[in-house]
Amino acid sequence: MAKTNYQFERRQRDLAKKKKKDEKRLRKIEKKEQPAGVEHTPEGPAEAPEMEAPATAPPEPTP
Repeated sequence: MAKTNYQFERRQRDLAKKKKKDEKRLRKIEKKEQPAGVEHTPEGPAEAPEMEAPATAPPEPTP
């Protein structure tokens, strides 16, 4: 039977905590920088700018 790798599991948990803490810190910074009259729309990790698809639509076929 294989031995459980507790160090790997702990490392994964620690990385997840660090990522969540960093995202929260960035949200707080963005909130402070915004003017009072502007509403903030929170972004999830899946909506990060580097993961966005191009905004252009595929070209339509000509008849």
